[in-house]
Amino acid sequence: MLGDMGLSIGQVAERTGLSVHALRFYEKEGILAHQVHRGPGGRRVYTQRDVDWLRMCIMLRMSGMPVPEIRRYTDLVRQGDGNESQRLDILKEHQERVQQQMVQLQECMDLITYKVGIYQDYVNSIAARAVGQ
Repeated sequence: MLGDMGLSIGQVAERTGLSVHALRFYEKEGILAHQVHRGPGGRRVYTQRDVDWLRMCIMLRMSGMPVPEIRRYTDLVRQGDGNESQRLDILKEHQERVQQQMVQLQECMDLITYKVGIYQDYVNSIAARAVGQ
């Protein structure tokens, strides 16, 4: 346990739900906004800021943002102030894609709900006839 010194890769895996392998992949792919420090023996030492960043990246991935786009956003954050409009553009473009996905998913849900209703009515009518016999 690293305590106040930082978090181990295992602790970060627990807090984010990512595997240790995925954390190493994210680091290798340049997804972490800040360089991960190394402790004694070369072990990775993470901060709560790293965990918060990873949670945001997880949400972006879950919502369909490709890794290269997350990396592009991360690169801009790493560069510091002065590129906020570019960051905003990335997020707004992704927001639009997610909104479109939500519309499509709602259409899918509407169809599924309709079909469930048809089958439920059919199954209920069969059960009612069986009880009436």
